[in-house]
Amino acid sequence: MEKLLFVASEAYPLVKTGGLADVAGCLPEVLRQKGLDVRLLLPAYADLLANLASVPEVAAELELAGETVRILQTRLPGTPLTTWLLEHPLFSGRPGNPYQDEQGDPWPDNADRFLLLSRAAALVSTSDTALAWRPDILHCNDWHTGPAIALTQLSEDRPRTVFTVHNLAHMGIFDRQTFDRLQLPEHLWQERGLEYYDQCSFMKGGLVFADHITTVSPTYAEEICHSPGGMGLEGLLSQSRDRLVGIVNGIDNDTWDPSSDPFLEHTYDAGSLDHKVGNKSRLQQTLGLAPRGDVPLLGFVGRLVEQKGLELILPVLEQMLALPAQLVVLGTGESVYEQRLQEMAAAQPDSMAVVLAYNESLAHNIEAAADIFLMPSLFEPCGLNQLYSLRYGTLPVVREVGGLADTVVDVNAQTLAESTATGFVFRQPDPAALLGAVQRAAETWHDEATWRQLQRNAMGQDFSWQHSANRYLELYRS
Repeated sequence: MEKLLFVASEAYPLVKTGGLADVAGCLPEVLRQKGLDVRLLLPAYADLLANLASVPEVAAELELAGETVRILQTRLPGTPLTTWLLEHPLFSGRPGNPYQDEQGDPWPDNADRFLLLSRAAALVSTSDTALAWRPDILHCNDWHTGPAIALTQLSEDRPRTVFTVHNLAHMGIFDRQTFDRLQLPEHLWQERGLEYYDQCSFMKGGLVFADHITTVSPTYAEEICHSPGGMGLEGLLSQSRDRLVGIVNGIDNDTWDPSSDPFLEHTYDAGSLDHKVGNKSRLQQTLGLAPRGDVPLLGFVGRLVEQKGLELILPVLEQMLALPAQLVVLGTGESVYEQRLQEMAAAQPDSMAVVLAYNESLAHNIEAAADIFLMPSLFEPCGLNQLYSLRYGTLPVVREVGGLADTVVDVNAQTLAESTATGFVFRQPDPAALLGAVQRAAETWHDEATWRQLQRNAMGQDFSWQHSANRYLELYRS
């Protein structure tokens, strides 16, 4: 049985700030079910440890960079998946966000923290340790684990390596002084190493040295080979096309299932879509919106940052509400967007509600209650919320980028006739184009028969992890 070590900085439900957690919380377990001997390695953050149902056992002690660290062993909740937690004060000694302080600034010692995670992954992958287990395949994710791939190159007896880019915009950039202080091998300071325009990029450790590079959609794999999507690494990536593949993320069909979702008051499926209306009424009541069934309800769930299209939404938000329509926003992010959204909601409380929080229950209820889901991202490597929306019969409005382009089929005469249409797609990154797509969606919503067909088309899509996991298995064995 082949052994796989899957390394990430977060995994749902133990710790989550974004889509990486959803991937790391699903893919390793599906791969285990397909016959691999899998271990998931995560940092032992303070909040993660505090929320465990039971005290984890100590699996081993490791010597890393002159100090002793412990590997704690538990199970990923709801699964038999063996999960290792790297215990160190850099992780367990501070509560809150894994990456940022209360002001939203990156922890100043993030380089030290995630290099420690990388060192642990490299050591377990290349040496006989007290864990008595070595992987045949090391699969690392995003910049936090990039150095692990680079460090395995120091060993002749190393596993096959896969590095997944979830979002190239976050590269783990540090200065030369940090590189020197961390005592990384000097030969890694070069263009074919961690050097990035006279700085150090942890992401490059994975990109340069991995046997295979994956990213989370075919379109995004193409976009990062060109400027501006490549963020200055388009040369490296275009030269690495023989190692680069885009595999669309899956979703957990058990967690995201409107017919059995425990967060919903009214469950439903493609054959009982009338029950969806009950969720809309309940959400309107809960959030203080006018109880209207004669206007479409728009939903937005995500980080309130420029990437997610806030600069496209805000200039035309009043026009959206005037269609007429209602809007519910859930998320946190940059203060300028939080404040502007709150001001607009306060001015039109019957039509708009804003919840500045991370709330899993409310996220599920918005997906179930909304008629239309807004996802006008400037770039989107894969995206998961559009997949949740399709599953819940909530038609997405998306930009034609990255994974959004790969997963949502625009409504037009041909796709309607072929019963393949699943949402509303626009191309240009400008507010007018977004408004046009929302107007199309709102007009179509009033055509009940067409809307029902579109909902059934959307709910008939299969974006489960089974397909994606099979692609990873092929890659591991190639």
